Amino acid sequence: MSDGREIYDTVVVGLGPAAYSAALYSARYVLRTIIIGELPGGQLTEAGEVDDYPGLIDVQAQDMLRMFEEHIARYKVPVVVDTVDSITRSGEVYTLKTSSGSLYSAKSVILAIGAKRRTLNVPGEKEFAGKGVSYCAVCDAPLYKNKTVVVVGGGDSALEGAELLSRYAAKVYVVHRRDEFRGQPFYQQSLKEKRNVTLLLSHALREIKGERVVREAIVENLKNGERTTLPVNGVFIEIGFNPPTDFARKNGFEVSEDGYIKVDEWMNTSLEGVFAAGDCNSLWKGFSQIVTAAAQGAVAARSAYNYLNEKKKSVSEIRVK
Repeated sequence: MSDGREIYDTVVVGLGPAAYSAALYSARYVLRTIIIGELPGGQLTEAGEVDDYPGLIDVQAQDMLRMFEEHIARYKVPVVVDTVDSITRSGEVYTLKTSSGSLYSAKSVILAIGAKRRTLNVPGEKEFAGKGVSYCAVCDAPLYKNKTVVVVGGGDSALEGAELLSRYAAKVYVVHRRDEFRGQPFYQQSLKEKRNVTLLLSHALREIKGERVVREAIVENLKNGERTTLPVNGVFIEIGFNPPTDFARKNGFEVSEDGYIKVDEWMNTSLEGVFAAGDCNSLWKGFSQIVTAAAQGAVAARSAYNYLNEKKKSVSEIRVK
């Protein structure tokens, strides 16, 4: 470029599992790669113990993050902690501008910016995140065998999570602020038939208490104002995600009806040479797992590699020491 700025083969936007996987595979495809994201680990920072990633048994989330970081460092992929605000294209090159004012140029882009989980913002929620407060029943249900848990939410993810938890936990409370659930009737009926499940409709979670880990959940009956303290070991908050709709629309990406970046099975977005992996895209919504995010990141890297080859882009040499 005329300003002398380096042009990468691909820039990966994000710092979660999908982004690390995309950066790793891009480097292994010998693409000159850089990774830019605002929060190292992404949603992984909200987890405590991880026991659903093949080959890693009872690993702490921070240890998993360190392994991800060490793996891409082996391939000398530069990591920049910053927030990408805009993506523009001139000819065959994309330019990304960050909130700090920095500019990065690349021939292809992999978006792995995730989706932010909705939170309740009740006392104790942030304090006990990863210490009894979870946002993914599918991820953490086996950790609560023979224990007591609360699930907050009324949609499919909450009811599906409660149904799964009922197979492990001794007792499951399902707390929903409305008079009826929004989730599929199948899950509603299944939960009504389970002896270890108590449905608390027209109730709201008001506070989470504990010492080093969760010990109590305080819920309020919204019809009479009465508060009850439930002795519990875990609180599962399943109230959905906020997709990156504003970012996507601002930068010209086609989005689904619920605001996720549209992709095909090879992670192609509506913009040529830009791919999206992980929770930010419209594929596999409702099943947000580390392993699926990593898989999509790898697929996105493969698609970027094929795109560059088809466009006869130059591929940089990377030597692994």
